[in-house]
Amino acid sequence: MRPVTAAPGTRPRVEGEREEQILDATVRLLVDLGYDRLTLDAVAAEAHASKATLYRRWLGKADLVVDAIARAKRCPEPVDIDSGSLRRDLMAIACNAGGFTDDVPLSVLAGLMSAMHHDADLQRAFRERFLAPRLEVLAAVLDRASKRGEIDAEVDIQLLADVLPGMVLHRRLIMGGSVDDDFIARIIDGVLLPAAHRTHPVSSRLTTS
Repeated sequence: MRPVTAAPGTRPRVEGEREEQILDATVRLLVDLGYDRLTLDAVAAEAHASKATLYRRWLGKADLVVDAIARAKRCPEPVDIDSGSLRRDLMAIACNAGGFTDDVPLSVLAGLMSAMHHDADLQRAFRERFLAPRLEVLAAVLDRASKRGEIDAEVDIQLLADVLPGMVLHRRLIMGGSVDDDFIARIIDGVLLPAAHRTHPVSSRLTTS
């Protein structure tokens, strides 16, 4: 049976608290089921909404999921914080709601990994609407730190930006370990800050005796 749809240009909006309930229900199911097993029927049941309501607002599952990961309260974007200290800024954006210690965003990523391997549009939307805002905050923090002299001029800032999220994702998604404030502090103090002060970068060309 084909979904009920409105005529082009007349699709009504589901707004306010009702929309938030549907988006958060989508995130909950994405965490529990993964993208491939998630259905609009399940979302409708979880959100106590009709399936027709979902189709009046979203074109389909992909459209709903992308909207949910970008806008749901359970996946808040990290807030850009300028404390005047690179370490304090990194700890704040990593450990606040929506940061690397928040289990929901990481669980969302885990729930989408399989689907993103074979769905280029979903992968692109995830990068643009979920990852990009988070990476922009991190890039802004590092750029300010560089201008304050907390990062040596010779250091590759883009490479430095990959350290924290890369290690967090490896521990959480590959190794299955936990990510807490202590782990974040160990990365920042033991890896990232020392790398920020490398005044003589190691040559990328390997030499043999």
